[in-house]
Amino acid sequence: MLRHIFGTMTLIAALSTSYAQTALKRNQFPDPSIADSKTVYSLKLSEDQWKTRLTPAQFYILRQQGTERPFSGKYDHFYEKGTYYSAASLQPLFSSTAKFNSGTGWPSFYAPINPDAVRLVKDFSGGIERWEVVDSKSGSHLGHVFDDGPAPTGKRYCMNSDALIFVPDGGLPPTKSK
Repeated sequence: MLRHIFGTMTLIAALSTSYAQTALKRNQFPDPSIADSKTVYSLKLSEDQWKTRLTPAQFYILRQQGTERPFSGKYDHFYEKGTYYSAASLQPLFSSTAKFNSGTGWPSFYAPINPDAVRLVKDFSGGIERWEVVDSKSGSHLGHVFDDGPAPTGKRYCMNSDALIFVPDGGLPPTKSK
């Protein structure tokens, strides 16, 4: 009987610790908002204006939902300290402190710099259901997020290098996309 009570108490302690860790993660790294067809983005440009603003590779990824080949992006194995900005809106998206080597061939982060920097869009392309990550100001495609990342969030924000502009710590934010 005593063994049963001790086992039950141990289980309760483990569950409450797990719950507390989950609550802490949720408070420290809240999930971004989900976007849908009614979401309004503050940065609206015509396709011709986007083509002028972006390089062809940036336009393909950001505006046509393209993906660069794995292991081809300049930020895949890149570990300088700094901030990654959106090549579309020039807003900060990710910090190098949240970057990790996922081994997938794309730069990966366990959380955005803040949950308002990106939006999530349900994506059924390629015959699978997943979450697309878009720039919260322009709705431009950045990559996808998956639930196989490291602690503390368990998320892997798998981004395209051409969707990002890196600025080293102490550097000035970008003023243009190209």
